[in-house]
Amino acid sequence: MNNAKMENATHKVRNIGISAHIDSGKTTLTERILFFTKRIHAIHDVKGKDGVGATMDSMELEKERGITIASAATYCEWLDHEINIIDTPGHVDFTIEVERSLRVLDGAILILCSVGGVQSQSITVDQQMKRYKVPCIAFINKCDRIGASPFRVIDQLKDKLGHNAVPMQIPVGLEADLKGVVDLVTMKAIYFDGVNGEDLRIEDIPQNLLSEAMERREELVDAASMFSDELTEAILEEQEVTEDMIIAAIRQGTLTCKMTPVFMGSAYKNKGVQPLLDAVINLLPCPSDVENEAIDMDNDSVPVILSSESGKPAVALAFKLEEGQYGQLSYIRVYQGSISKGDTIVNVRNGKKIKVGRVIRMHAEQMEDIETIQAGYIGALFGIDCASGDTFVAPGVNLTMTSIFVPDPVISLSIVPSDNKSQINMSKALSRFSKEDPTFRTYVDDETKETIIEGMGELHLEVYVERMRREYTAKVATGQPRVAYRETITRKAEFNYIHKKQTGGAGQFGRVAGYIEPVTDVDFVFENKVVGGKIPTRFIASCEKGFRQSMDKGPKMKFPVTGVKVVINDGASHSVDSSEMAFQTAARGAFREGYLKAKPVILEPIMKVVVETPTEFLGAVMGLLNQRRGTIVGSQEEGPLCVIEAQAPLSEMFGFSTVLRSSTQGKALFTMEFGSYKQVPQSVAEELVKKAEKKEKRVTF
Repeated sequence: MNNAKMENATHKVRNIGISAHIDSGKTTLTERILFFTKRIHAIHDVKGKDGVGATMDSMELEKERGITIASAATYCEWLDHEINIIDTPGHVDFTIEVERSLRVLDGAILILCSVGGVQSQSITVDQQMKRYKVPCIAFINKCDRIGASPFRVIDQLKDKLGHNAVPMQIPVGLEADLKGVVDLVTMKAIYFDGVNGEDLRIEDIPQNLLSEAMERREELVDAASMFSDELTEAILEEQEVTEDMIIAAIRQGTLTCKMTPVFMGSAYKNKGVQPLLDAVINLLPCPSDVENEAIDMDNDSVPVILSSESGKPAVALAFKLEEGQYGQLSYIRVYQGSISKGDTIVNVRNGKKIKVGRVIRMHAEQMEDIETIQAGYIGALFGIDCASGDTFVAPGVNLTMTSIFVPDPVISLSIVPSDNKSQINMSKALSRFSKEDPTFRTYVDDETKETIIEGMGELHLEVYVERMRREYTAKVATGQPRVAYRETITRKAEFNYIHKKQTGGAGQFGRVAGYIEPVTDVDFVFENKVVGGKIPTRFIASCEKGFRQSMDKGPKMKFPVTGVKVVINDGASHSVDSSEMAFQTAARGAFREGYLKAKPVILEPIMKVVVETPTEFLGAVMGLLNQRRGTIVGSQEEGPLCVIEAQAPLSEMFGFSTVLRSSTQGKALFTMEFGSYKQVPQSVAEELVKKAEKKEKRVTF
C-alpha cells in the first residue's frame, strides 16, 4: 500500500471510547451501534431476560451482575469508515480500565443520563479525558425516562464540567412521547421507524418546535463561528451559511477540546443512534488529526512526535492484557509504522526481541485473524509475554510511550487457600490478575505470612476473588477488609544519632544529625545541608537510602509514612569504621529518634461518597452517613431524586450498600471514590493501637 493510500485509509478510521457514570447506558449504546452497523443481527439487553446478555459483556460475572468489568474492544463500519470502539466500565473500582482505554483513543462519547445529569463518576471520567486531551461529543441518553430534561443536563455540562456544550439537536417530545430529534444543522426532524428504529424518516420540523429550533440553530452557528473565519465572514456578509461550513467549524472546535457538541436520544428505545454515528465520523478525530508523542530514550528523554506514515519504524503500546484459552492476548495500538505477522519487534522495557505470531482484531471475545495492524489501528497480538503499558518498537529504535496513570490502592483483604491445589491455582490467578490490572496488587505479609490483595474498592476485590473461584477453581476464604492507613508527623523535631559497633576487626561508625518536619502533597523530601565534609559526600546517598527505608513502616504503628521532610545538617565519620552500611543504619536510627519526638499521628483514607435517593428517604440516608462518621458536604434535588454528597472514612463504609438498600427499599444508589488522607480521631486511633497490640501478642506466642 503506498503512502497516499495509507494516509487516505487512516482518514477513514475512528478510535473512540464510550465513557459515563454507572448505568447511563454505555453498553446499551454500544449494542445499538453494533446492530445498526450490521456487526450483530439481534439486540440483546444488558440485564437480558433472554439470558444472553449484551455482546460486549462477555464475562459470566458481567452478565450476571449487569455491569461492565473489563473494557471490551470491537470495530464496525459506518458510511465507509471504520470505527474501533472500546466500551469501558462505569464503576470507579475499575477506573484503570477507563484510564488505559482513554490513553489509546483519539476521541470519546461522553454519555449522560437525561434524568441524573452530570453525576459523580461523570466528573471522574471527564477529568480522565482532560488528562489525555481526548476530544469528545456528548450524548444525552434516556430521554424517554420520566423526568428527562436534556437542556438542564447541558447547563450542568457547562457549570459542573466547564464544557462549552452546544446542543446539535432538540428532542421531538420527551419522556414517553419521545418520537425523534430535530437536527439543527440540516433543520429537519428525524424519526426512527421500524421494529428497532432502523428506518429513518426525515420530515419538516413540527410547527410547535420551529421557533425554538431557529433560536437554538442561531446559538449553534454563533458558537461554531468562533472556530472558522469562513463561517464568520458568511454571517457578517449575510451570505448563505452551508451545512458543510457549520460542520467544519464544529469539528475544529471539537478537535481542540474547546467545544462539546451535544446529541440526544434513547439508546434503549433505538432513537438518536444513527445521527450520533454520523457525528462520530464528521466531528471526532482520525488518527492523523491527533499528535502523539513518544520519549527518545537515547536522547535525554526528549519528546518525539510520531508520524502515521507507513514507511516509518513501528511504535506501538500494549494497553491491556487478557488471558484467553489459547494464551495471553495483548491489545495494542500502533502509533507509527505497522506490525505484521512474522515481524520482529522489541519490548523497550526489557529489551527482549519478540517474533510476532498471530495478529488479530477483536469483536468482544471473538477474534478475526489479520495480516497487519497499520498505524492508527487497534488490534491484538497472541502469545507475547509483556506487561500492561509496555512499548513495542522496531529493532534499532529506542522510543517509549508515556505510561498510564495508575492510582494507588485504598483497600486490602487477606486470602487463604483451603488446600494445596487451591494454593497453586491461587498463585496462578494472582500472577495473571496483577499483570493484567496495575491497580490490583498482591504481597505476602512478613509478620502474619498471609497473602494480601489490594485494590480500588470492595467490588474490585470481590470480583477478583469470585473470578479466582470460577476461572481457576481455587477455593479461597477471605479475611476482613483492611484499610490502607498511613502515618505522618505533626511538628518539627531534631535528631542526633550515633551508630557505633565494635565486634573485632573493622567496626561500624556513623553520626547523623538534623531535623524532620511535616510537608504537604509529597511523601518524602530529603535535603542535605552538611558542610565541611562532616559526612563524606559518598555516604550522603546511603543516608537518604536509610531514611527512605524507614518510610515503609512507621515506628508508631508499622503503617507506611507519608509527608515527611528530612534535613541533615551535621554528622561525623571515622576514617576506618565508616561505611555505606553504617550510615544507612545510622539514618534509620536517626529517623526513629526524630519521628517519635515529632508527635506522629495516624491518617485514614477519606472517600468522596455520592448517594442518589428518592426524596422521602433523605433523612434516613443522612442518618446512615452520620453514623459512619460521614460529613455531609451538600445535597440538592434533581427531579424526583435527591443527591447527597459526603465525605466518609473508608473503614466505616464496608457493607454500606446492603444497609443503604434495606433503608431505602432498594431505591438508592451510591458511588464512592478516594478523596484524601485525614487524621483519625483519638478514639479510633486508640482502638487501632489496641488491635495492633493484640496482633503482636498473637505473633509472639
